[in-house]
Amino acid sequence: MAKLTRYSFLLIVSILCICGCGSPMYNTQLIANVLSADNVPIAYAVYGPVTDPAVVFVHGWSCDSRYWHNQIPYFSKKYRVITVDLAGHGNSGFGRKVYTTEAFGQDVAAVLRQLDVKRAVLVGHSMGGEVILYAAKISPERVIGLVGVDTLEDLGMVYPDEVKNSIYEPIAADFVPEVQKFVRTMFPANADKALVEAVARDMSSAPQDVALSSMKEYFKVSDPELIKDLKVPLKSVNADLWPTNVEGNKKLVLSYEMALMKGHGHFIMLEDPSQFNALLEQMINRVLVETKEKK
Repeated sequence: MAKLTRYSFLLIVSILCICGCGSPMYNTQLIANVLSADNVPIAYAVYGPVTDPAVVFVHGWSCDSRYWHNQIPYFSKKYRVITVDLAGHGNSGFGRKVYTTEAFGQDVAAVLRQLDVKRAVLVGHSMGGEVILYAAKISPERVIGLVGVDTLEDLGMVYPDEVKNSIYEPIAADFVPEVQKFVRTMFPANADKALVEAVARDMSSAPQDVALSSMKEYFKVSDPELIKDLKVPLKSVNADLWPTNVEGNKKLVLSYEMALMKGHGHFIMLEDPSQFNALLEQMINRVLVETKEKK
């Protein structure tokens, strides 16, 4: 049933977004696995020219690389595009006792090493924002910039345990309906209902042990600690469903900039691919300009 649900998700998203995503025929160079630091197989795919800089897409909690479906044809025309399935997600392997955010960063780093990427811009959605911060610490010689996607809204904030528990405990108690309810809160009232329900069904079909472990571990991450000594530019493309503390973020990370998508929810890359792709490209260009200026 999970496989059917996830196939249905991709089909629905393809139909909804076909006007904005270009040709569905990708120039795939490679689909393969690499072992992460703890020997878990990590699935990845490579599209476009085999040159650097590479743009590496990292999904969020209980998602996988399919959520970048509308970005692959757009960005692979110009960049080497790499998509990664984190451990326990998509086509990657299982076997971890604990699915930590730092270990997910190791997954991304393993792919960068395998492909010998010299200059990578990492793009991370939601939980993927913290994952790419870890990956940049693990492989500083390969990462030149980071772009968060509706994430890292307040880099100085440490959320109290009662807030985290109010999210985790209902999901742990009754996974499928609570995940679906949680996901629906991530969209604005005027969002496409078919897309909302497709994402809700898809994420609630994720492996529960992985989902619960990774959420619990994600809630342990401290953004203020994670951004200490960050050496590369940090940008974001965020929606306005939840506010972003732009000025506060700039005080903590001088390179921080945000492009805002008004009237959208958490899954901006699915909700409005054309606008999102244009804004993401702007942020990638800003990273490349700043990186060039440093040389």
